Amino acid sequence: MAGGDRTSADGVLIAALAAGKPVAEAAKLAGVSERTVYRRLADSLWRRRVAAARTELLARAVGILAEGTTAAAATLRLLLRSDSPSVQLAAARAILDQTTRGIELLDLAERVSALEEQTAAAEAAKGGSRWSG
Repeated sequence: MAGGDRTSADGVLIAALAAGKPVAEAAKLAGVSERTVYRRLADSLWRRRVAAARTELLARAVGILAEGTTAAAATLRLLLRSDSPSVQLAAARAILDQTTRGIELLDLAERVSALEEQTAAAEAAKGGSRWSG
């Protein structure tokens, strides 16, 4: 892409690689050679930009999935009233399993938050004593 807009090509390339496109396809979409893609990927800062873009894509996907969890839970509750005992059993197991996992994750999140608060308080106290003496 001699004389072209490298920033624009990099943006397209990062988006393509973050989305899981193969190098050849990403290069074609960005209008650069495969060799250029491999050169970019050799740069750790550039790889971190691809990783950050991938994280953003995943965060969006999780948000979309999270929006559907209420409907999915309602569907499982409806399946508890199915005429089929095997469907009822599968729904009951899914509800119990997912509820247990959810409770464990919420508990873990609360514990991590408490530890972060304790660490911040300890660091603040340490910092305060250093400057007060």
